[in-house]
Parts: sequence; C-alpha cells; structure tokens
Amino acid sequence: MSLPSLLLVGCGKMGGALWQGWLEEGLAPSVILDRRCEAPPAPHRVVRSPSEIPRGFKPDIIILAVKPAGMEETMASLRPVLDDTIVISMLAARTIESLRAASDGARTKIVRAMPNTPASIGKGVTGVCSTDLNEDERKLCTTLLSAVGDVAWVESEALLEALTPISGCGPAYVFLLAELLEKEALRVGLPPDTARLIARGTVSGAGALLEASPEESETLRKNVTSPNGVTAKALEAMMAPEAWPATMTKAIDAAMARAREMAS
Repeated sequence: MSLPSLLLVGCGKMGGALWQGWLEEGLAPSVILDRRCEAPPAPHRVVRSPSEIPRGFKPDIIILAVKPAGMEETMASLRPVLDDTIVISMLAARTIESLRAASDGARTKIVRAMPNTPASIGKGVTGVCSTDLNEDERKLCTTLLSAVGDVAWVESEALLEALTPISGCGPAYVFLLAELLEKEALRVGLPPDTARLIARGTVSGAGALLEASPEESETLRKNVTSPNGVTAKALEAMMAPEAWPATMTKAIDAAMARAREMAS
C-alpha cells in the first residue's frame, strides 16, 4: 500500500533523506518544492516555486523541511493547498501557534517534528508533537517519519523543546567526542591515519554496541571498567562533579535557552 500524496517543501539533506525513505516504502504521486534539487522519478515531480504546483494537485500531507526564516511567507504561498491537510513542520523553534497563525485560517492540522542528522542514513531519532491528530493520523505520521529512524512522540511542545538539545543537538556532542579522541591520539604520538581510524571506529563501534545491547548504557560502561584499572582512572577524571556532569548540564541549559530566544 502506497504512502499518501505529499508536498515536500525543501529537499536538502533532511528533506532528501526523508524523500528517499518514502520512495523505498512506496509513495502516491507527490511533489517536491525546491529551487535546486533534481527531478524525482515519475510519477513524482519537482517545482521551483509555489506558483508551479500543478493545478488540481491536493496533497494529504505537507512537510516543511526548510529553514525557519521566512516561515510566514512560506505558509502564505502554500495557502491554496493548505485546507484539509496535515502539515508536518521541521522548522526549528517555530511553535504550533505561530504556524497556525501563519496558515491564515486554513483547515489544517499542525504537527511539529524534530529529526536529527543520523536520519540521513536511516538512523535518526525524531521527536514529534501535536494536539490535533486522531489515532489514525498519528499512526500515519509515525509511518512517514519512521522511514528515517525511530520516532518519539511527546505530549507537549515544552517536552519537544526539552528533547531538542538531547537528540537534535546530540549528534554534534558525539562528533566532538570523536574529534577530541583523534586529537588526543595525535598528542600521544599516533600517526594521523591511525588516530582517525581508532577515534571514529571507537565511537561508531560503541554506538553500534549500545544499539544492539539490551543493557543500560551505565551497565555497558561498568562492564569495560575494571576497578582501579586504566579505564577507571580515565573515568574518574571525566566524571568528577566539575567535569562531564557539570559540562553536560551547562550545555543542555545553554541550548534550551537559545531555543527559547529563537522562538520569541
């Protein structure tokens, strides 16, 4: 059974990853609105401006996968196709209330979604929030977003904003860890190629083990930490109250504060 007809607004890295996942699942005739992307396979098509959306095309779902700047203009340009649709917005810090206001009274149901960059390889986590949907519509949105990874529904926008600095920003924290491990490998004398290999392989391998194991992350950490051993001494420095625990709290608080600024 095909997925419903879609209008994808923006086909960059995130929108493109979603589109590929949907094509693999089977997709009813749909349209991409993007100035730069290549034409998709028939019966789908790409248009470069809202005025080029085919007359008579009526998507079941509209996905906003563009930058949040200019959201009001984007919604206004889509007004002819908004009625009786579900709009899934991936616009950072743009509230459901602001999206509804920008829809100019359209009969549309608004969903906010916050995917992260591993969605580009089908390993993402997407936080989702809406108060408009019935059970079947919620299942449909879950099916669409599951094309690029796991889906986590939350019951309020406050919880979605709390989720953002964890899953939305989280890949950057992991990449920073790999970056720092590589720099430390160079500092202790390993050649560049080896430093890169072991830093990236260690981070990706640990992530794969975490995904495959039913055990808690704390248990996995303890499993590789012999009492008074080498790993224990390293973790003693990292887990000091003023070290990683305090730094992570500061990082999450800073990200949440910035998200609130962007939403105001």
